[in-house]
Amino acid sequence: EGHLVESGGGSVQAGGSLRLSCTASGIIWEDSDVGWYRQGPGNACDLVSTIGPDGNTYYADSVKGRFTISRDNAKNTVYLQMNSLETDDTAVYYCADDPIYGDFSDTALRTIACKTAPTLFDNWGQGTQVTVSS
Repeated sequence: EGHLVESGGGSVQAGGSLRLSCTASGIIWEDSDVGWYRQGPGNACDLVSTIGPDGNTYYADSVKGRFTISRDNAKNTVYLQMNSLETDDTAVYYCADDPIYGDFSDTALRTIACKTAPTLFDNWGQGTQVTVSS
């Protein structure tokens, strides 16, 4: 079983940028689907972006054109470059890999309960806080 660690969160002003990293250990990640979720106020985790082993990507409408997901398989790391940050981007950001039931394209995985999220994926990280101030 693998272990995911997110980093790169912090506090920025609106319009600023951050780059989040999710690094996997204990697993070979190059064949994995990886996604970023975020939890704002409340108990729901919303899917932000995903990247497949072939490099195919998905972005939620709210972040299209501002966020870019990428992966470096040599470093077992997936990145989320976040530009033009808005106050609504304030959240705890989590990474996850390989949904146990279905895949990231399933609409049922677009919004999930954060408390049960670790049971839905092979691995789920501990989260990193992003705070965007106006």
